[in-house]
Amino acid sequence: MTSRRTFLAAGAASVMALGGCFGGGFKTMYADVIDPEVSKSWRVTSIDVQVPRSLSISEANTYAPDADIVWREERLGQGGDRYQQVDRIITEAATKGASGLRGGKPVKLVLVVTTFHALTEKTRYGLEGAGVHNVQFTAQVVDARTGEALSPVDLVDADLIAYTGSEALASEARGETQRGRIIAHVSNVIAGWLGSAPDTLRGEFSRRGR
Repeated sequence: MTSRRTFLAAGAASVMALGGCFGGGFKTMYADVIDPEVSKSWRVTSIDVQVPRSLSISEANTYAPDADIVWREERLGQGGDRYQQVDRIITEAATKGASGLRGGKPVKLVLVVTTFHALTEKTRYGLEGAGVHNVQFTAQVVDARTGEALSPVDLVDADLIAYTGSEALASEARGETQRGRIIAHVSNVIAGWLGSAPDTLRGEFSRRGR
């Protein structure tokens, strides 16, 4: 699978060589499929996050590894492999994002990750004003008792502007990590998709990246 990749160039020569890759378009987007009047009766009692082993992983310290999963803020073996690390991040985000639903009907949230592309060390510390966290997954709500589908399978884009260079150093000084920013953003996206929070995040943005 070919992922949408994080920022690709460093320096004027690289920018010229990449041409149209400069100033890529990114988005936070999902279909408007869940009626808040319906979802307010739900209560998420189970969250099933799947990170398929078929997704490719890269540990290459380059600007834009061609892989579905790029994650460096946690060490390899720190609580498991990359698949398990991504699983924990998305599970934590989904748990927070679904916490606003307090109805009486128990439901299960099923999320299947398709892309989790954060920054390599080279991108995070070697660039300025560039870089995007690409997070994409499918999402569906099912009845926790019967397994009946309560929503279609929806593709969710949760891209987020990444901090690089001086921005990255300043965020670290504040104690703000990539992991924390991604969890906060994805949780808000899930809340918006579920209809339990204002739908204010959907939209497109441009950033030096791909």
